[in-house]
Amino acid sequence: MVILWLALLLLAVASAIPKTYNSRFSFAGFGWIFLSLYWFMQPGQYIGIQDYLNAFLVVVAALVSLFIAFMTFGFRDKGAIKTLVSLSRAVSVGGLVYFLFAEVELLNTGIISLVTDQTIWMVGKFGFPVSQVAWNQLSVNGLVVEVILACTSIESIALFTGLISSAAGAPLSRKFKAFMISVPVVYLLNIQRISFTASAYGLSWFGTPEASFHISEHIITKIGSMLALLLISYMVMKLLPEIADMIDGLWKMMSKQVQKVF
Repeated sequence: MVILWLALLLLAVASAIPKTYNSRFSFAGFGWIFLSLYWFMQPGQYIGIQDYLNAFLVVVAALVSLFIAFMTFGFRDKGAIKTLVSLSRAVSVGGLVYFLFAEVELLNTGIISLVTDQTIWMVGKFGFPVSQVAWNQLSVNGLVVEVILACTSIESIALFTGLISSAAGAPLSRKFKAFMISVPVVYLLNIQRISFTASAYGLSWFGTPEASFHISEHIITKIGSMLALLLISYMVMKLLPEIADMIDGLWKMMSKQVQKVF
């Protein structure tokens, strides 16, 4: 984890250094290198549990991070600089938000406990038999559901927070509007998602409890979450076209480098 924190710190410093200082390229470049090292260290744990898809994805993430480090050291035109600095800010802010909640026990247990309590409140509001079993567990009709970090929507929250922070030149008023239509909405929709899944599981809405959990969690709410995230992403980028400019700039830079290689 030291390598990860170092990578995020270097990227954060690079995005905060004024544009007149060329040292920010060194901070950003080494930040991406350390980030690639972190990803290269991850495949083993996924292979150990036979999760080959995630093992492949972290290798891809490592190679992309290394490629971005190469571009950071090599590009010096204005458009490329703006894109790379914005990207570094997005990754550092989003990464810090996620890994603080993933690795700091107080924040980790705090958000899981909060989501558990609010889910119990929402299920109870619908009149279903619900009770708290532990700080991270609730029971619906006698069947226990455990809330883990992945159930808190912290990944999506970190993603939107990072993207919004990367909108270089956008006024705070637009960033605040984008934040309000994304992060709080994602969090509230997530509480509804967990409440629906827990209720479906506990009350066997779709056959057996196991079948009800599978249908509600992996089909109904999965589709609903994807549609909601697409809509929220569209609204955020309408408010902050600077994000689309960053993504477009990154795509053009990477395409240019790939063409050079081949």
